[in-house]
Amino acid sequence: MIPERFQRVLAELGDLPGRFEAAGFRLYLVGGVVRDLFARPGAIGGADVDLTTDATPEQVLRLADGWAEAVWEQGRSYGTVGLARAGRRFEVTTHRAEVYVESSRKPVVRFGTSLEEDLARRDFTVNAMAIDAVRPRLIDPFGGMQDLLDRRLATPLPAHQAFSEDPLRMLRAARFSAGFGLAPTADVLEAIPALAERLVIVSPERIRDELDKLLVVEDPSDGLWLVVRTGLAEIFLPELPALALEQDPVQRHKDVLAHTVAVVAKTGPDRLLRLAALLHDIGKPKTRAFGPEGVSFHHHDVVGARMARDRMRALHYPEDDVAVVSGLVELHLRFHTYQLGWTDRAVRRYVRDAGPLLERLNELTRCDCTTRNAARARALSRRMDELEARIAELEAQEELRQIRPDLDGREVMALLGIQPGPDVGAALDYLLELRLDEGPLGKEVATERLEAWWAARRGVAPSA
Repeated sequence: MIPERFQRVLAELGDLPGRFEAAGFRLYLVGGVVRDLFARPGAIGGADVDLTTDATPEQVLRLADGWAEAVWEQGRSYGTVGLARAGRRFEVTTHRAEVYVESSRKPVVRFGTSLEEDLARRDFTVNAMAIDAVRPRLIDPFGGMQDLLDRRLATPLPAHQAFSEDPLRMLRAARFSAGFGLAPTADVLEAIPALAERLVIVSPERIRDELDKLLVVEDPSDGLWLVVRTGLAEIFLPELPALALEQDPVQRHKDVLAHTVAVVAKTGPDRLLRLAALLHDIGKPKTRAFGPEGVSFHHHDVVGARMARDRMRALHYPEDDVAVVSGLVELHLRFHTYQLGWTDRAVRRYVRDAGPLLERLNELTRCDCTTRNAARARALSRRMDELEARIAELEAQEELRQIRPDLDGREVMALLGIQPGPDVGAALDYLLELRLDEGPLGKEVATERLEAWWAARRGVAPSA
């Protein structure tokens, strides 16, 4: 019996299965859509639908002519044709197997006609289930449904073979373990350390994308521990396991790694915020020092920001992403530099320095407190509440998010009678400091203050 929720998805296919059957081909729902319809049916609302068939891409295109409202052929060489209809995207892939040769970063694709062979070459049994779109029935040759019920993560083929054929599956195991609460089998846990080095043949972009997917599951903790404990992180993010060696007396965790995983889990599933949480303390190993008061990590925020930029660029993240994450890492201690309360001056500088990162920075700061000391946690929470209240108050009075000098560059040059150059920049910096310290001055007061500054800078008495 196929549940009603499957019938709704099958209904979206309209007469497409009938077209395939009339031409002598079969069509199946496969992979994530089948898994999710059993495991979490609410997730299918806006998702793409994957199908597999024994028809070639050329035959799929002919059969979809007049059915699809739009077609994508970018994946045609890999056997995949994208079809759009009624706001849903369908990806139809010819039965295939993907195998990485020893030194290649790209899979070798071989098309086939056997559904079971296609399912056998998929990553995990929970993704190796199919629904016949012509005569609806579940096809589950590798026990994926039972593994889903038993919360078990297993591979259709022996794990060593599955991971050798596509090493990215080892990293994907972390995502499915965390995202679905699946415990890897002994076969999986033995294969990953043995084959971890093979991940080097996978492109940085694919590793990056899989890391991003892991970070946005509800709680990535189990997946992060899996990549560390199996040695996989050493290949693509060695800064992470390095944190296990660094004792952190402030947070009172066994090590900084445990603290880091806890911070990631506390933040919301914002991809860049989670990535900043993952990297926020990676500067600690390089800055660890021992003194009379114990261990310290001075300037680990600045060092960590540089390391975050280097690692993200190695994984081919876009520069906009690099700027956001490294900015958050560099600013994540800024809140703690204001120990004496939130004066207007302190709030303006905090908001100016954070810029568009403000909301993410505040959340990261809150989540960075993972201490078991309840009194300390409450104190930090109160201070953050106070800061956010002060920001709201000042925003109601000033354009706090767009703090600028009271005079612009043209006005400065006209007032001082100077041409573009370093003196203009110095004057604007002076006016900006006044703005941050004292709030809006107005053009008249700003003019008076600037003339006095300029006279002092030139070593002459200000004009009357």
